[in-house]
Amino acid sequence: MQVTDIGSREDGKIWHRKSVSSKYGVLATVVRNASARQTKTVRFLQVAFDTTGESFLAGDHHGNIYVFDISRNRYILYFLLLSFHTCQACTALAFNLRRTTEFLVALADYSIKCFDKVSWMRGHEGAISSLSVHSSGSYAISTSSDTAQLWNLDTFQRKRKLNVRQSVGIQKVFFLPHSNTILSCFSDDSIFAWESDTLFCKYQLPVPQDGPRIHYRTFAVTQDGKTLAAAGRSNLVHLWSLDSRQLLRVIQMPPNVKSVRFVDFLPDSFDGGSNQILGVLSQDGVMRFINIQSCKQIFEIGSHEDAITLAAICPKGHHIVAVMDSGALRIYDVRSLTPEISKPPQPLLKLVTKGKSSERSGLKMKVYTGAGQRPVKTSGRRIQSKVLPSAVSTLDDKENDLPNGLNKKRLQALLRAFGEYPAKYRMFIWRSLLHLPENHAAFSSLTDKGLHSAYMCLQERYPIKSHKLQRGLQRVLSALAHWAAVFGETDYLPLLAFPFVKLFENNPLICFEVVATVIVNWCQHWFEYFPNPPLNVLSLAENVLVHHDKELLQHFVACGVTSQLYAWPLLETLFSEVLMREEWLKLFDNVFSNHPSFLLMAVVAYVTCCRAPLLLCTERKDFEYFFHHRNSLDISAMLKEAYRLMDSTPADIHPSSALSDFEPLTQGQYPIFNKYPTFIVEYQSQERERIRQQEVEYLRERQEVQELHAEAVRQQAEFEAWYKQQELLLQGEEQRRRILQEEESKLAQQRARLAAMKRELKVKELNLIDSSRRRFLKHQQDQRRIQLKRLDDEIQRKMALRDQETAAAVQDIEVRQMELDAQRQLFEQQLAKEQERVSQTVRAEVDTRRRRAEIEDSTFQNFIQANADVSQTNKKVCLTTIFMEYVHCCFIVSLDRGRGELDSKERELMQEIRELRTKLAARARATDFVSTLHFSTLVNTSI
Repeated sequence: MQVTDIGSREDGKIWHRKSVSSKYGVLATVVRNASARQTKTVRFLQVAFDTTGESFLAGDHHGNIYVFDISRNRYILYFLLLSFHTCQACTALAFNLRRTTEFLVALADYSIKCFDKVSWMRGHEGAISSLSVHSSGSYAISTSSDTAQLWNLDTFQRKRKLNVRQSVGIQKVFFLPHSNTILSCFSDDSIFAWESDTLFCKYQLPVPQDGPRIHYRTFAVTQDGKTLAAAGRSNLVHLWSLDSRQLLRVIQMPPNVKSVRFVDFLPDSFDGGSNQILGVLSQDGVMRFINIQSCKQIFEIGSHEDAITLAAICPKGHHIVAVMDSGALRIYDVRSLTPEISKPPQPLLKLVTKGKSSERSGLKMKVYTGAGQRPVKTSGRRIQSKVLPSAVSTLDDKENDLPNGLNKKRLQALLRAFGEYPAKYRMFIWRSLLHLPENHAAFSSLTDKGLHSAYMCLQERYPIKSHKLQRGLQRVLSALAHWAAVFGETDYLPLLAFPFVKLFENNPLICFEVVATVIVNWCQHWFEYFPNPPLNVLSLAENVLVHHDKELLQHFVACGVTSQLYAWPLLETLFSEVLMREEWLKLFDNVFSNHPSFLLMAVVAYVTCCRAPLLLCTERKDFEYFFHHRNSLDISAMLKEAYRLMDSTPADIHPSSALSDFEPLTQGQYPIFNKYPTFIVEYQSQERERIRQQEVEYLRERQEVQELHAEAVRQQAEFEAWYKQQELLLQGEEQRRRILQEEESKLAQQRARLAAMKRELKVKELNLIDSSRRRFLKHQQDQRRIQLKRLDDEIQRKMALRDQETAAAVQDIEVRQMELDAQRQLFEQQLAKEQERVSQTVRAEVDTRRRRAEIEDSTFQNFIQANADVSQTNKKVCLTTIFMEYVHCCFIVSLDRGRGELDSKERELMQEIRELRTKLAARARATDFVSTLHFSTLVNTSI
């Protein structure tokens, strides 16, 4: 089992080697890790297939939307093409819009986005659980638990809104396939059908009253819109008939199933839209696929260990994509899971055998994994059966027995009666008539060889509008060419195979085997004259025509028309150019039911039925146009004529004598096809290869020649361009010189005018400058005058201030002088007082001394009287003199002391006066300097 980790890559391959497990049927497992270093897995949440079944969408919880193309084995991160990332987890997806590149995504913010148109639809208030798109792609329904809204996808506007009571929630609202009916399912198990145009209630399905409530929560409808499957919180699945509006059947799942999460029908190629296989996903993560008619479990996917949470089934029934519980995507190939898929239903005719009658359940049946089942409950209804006419041959005719219980004789009888097979069972009948072996391995070995070289450029010869149809045709033709070399050289093979490719567009294996069976049986002897038309086969048709309508053949001969013109165009295209689709299908219902010679009889019948217009044609181009375009023809009359020719043509000229009976393809491996001139084909192959090699060589040489020619042309063009450029440059140079001269003359004139204007402007400027200068000088003078006046006022103020300060200083000096005088007077007074005190002291002392002297004198007198009278007088004079000198000395000392103090105080006062005068002089000098500086500044400014 291959595991692909897409990681952060934006595109790549889904698988690198396609190998499907036969046991599990897993084609590939896709996981997405957040980064290479982390093992955290980004979970996928939703998946949805497109209408073709070849591509599906997947959204993860990071908001990334991936598109996986299974047919091309590619995936791409879609939000990178629109350069848009939603960053919201998606809750629902829808991929069935009118344009195949558009799809709807419901996001976790309750909005819906339409990618490719980048349109938003908002209006929900809860998480959107489902999206349903009308088959026309014009309308969509979005469902949440509380409301459902109908949107117009052409305008992306809301058309209608369905509201419900809070007690009754909405489970799902969706369109029925290929109808205008809307089905609404509610949580109370009620189901209503509405007309989408008028929203008129068409009917209501009855709520089952018997048994416990199922609590529906998942629903599925068959592709024909006739059967509804509903399941929920039990192991019962209800099948409703939407035509009769009755409960058809109740299917009981195995006991280990407690509830059902999801149901969906698995389409089949041969059920005509009435799908018979129902996929039921239960709570254990296992999805079981059961046949709703036989209640037999066909296969199952998932397990308890690897549970499934959600699944999507391809509309063609080829693939199933499951979202696993781990968050990974797992792609299953349905055809590898069981061989019962895409097989035809039970035969129309059954053999009546005797046996015990048993009652069959008409209402409730249990699911069994074995071949048989036992009814649980009977309904008492009787099954009516019709008896076919006894005109058919006996059942013991072993040669006419076909696979799946059909009988060729009975089918031919039915075909004769109705003219064609039922469209619902046509493909099944064809497969039974042609005994298709369905060799899957052999066909895979052919397709694995890739495209054949002969059909690499098929779209150039046969352009087809549908790319899918083009690829299908290319694939089938390549497989045929790989099977037999002659088919790679056959020019008309695409014309022969195209109608079958278009009919079996979705089943290339069946298409290949049908074409191969037609070539082996109905194209017998076609390649014996290869590469020319099969003249032997055409001669058989011409022999039949000459036998039944000689006149018409003679007319052809007269007009130069051969069988290569009237029979071969019908054979090489198998009537696809001249018949409509329904007519062609009706014709080949009869061709496949008869001998291979019937095709030649159909050619003759076509010609004879159109004999009237052919007899009127005379030109060759008219015949060519007639046999290559559609004509008014009754196909029933043509088939009747073909059967008449088959019955009335003699045996000797009957084509059946030259053509062998029908031989089906062999089982396991396809038969060897070598009924052609091998040497011609090999020669043609060799010639084709040689021509191809020559063509490759020629193309290479032509490419080189073209490159050389292109180089020469380029160089010539460059030379011519260079010469032309040089001429243009010269012309441009001359023109520019003339222009330059003209411009120079104009410039000289302009310069002269400009010089005159400059002179005038200069004169005006000088006048203005002069007037401005005068005005400025006057203004300067006024300013200087004002400044001088201001300086004078300042000088006067400062002089007055200086005078005031001088006067104040003088007054201070005078006051100081007065103080000094007062102090001097005070000192003098003190000195006088001191002198007076001293004098008094001296007088007292003198008196004291005098009295002492007198005492002494008296004493001395007494002494002298004793000594001498002369010396007494000298002594008195001496003493008096000494006393006076002593007094004088004391006075002089006190006077000198007072004078010293006065002189010191006077010196201090004079020192203060000198300092004050110095300060006043310095202040006056500073004032004069400032005045002089201002005056010089004004003078400089004026200058």
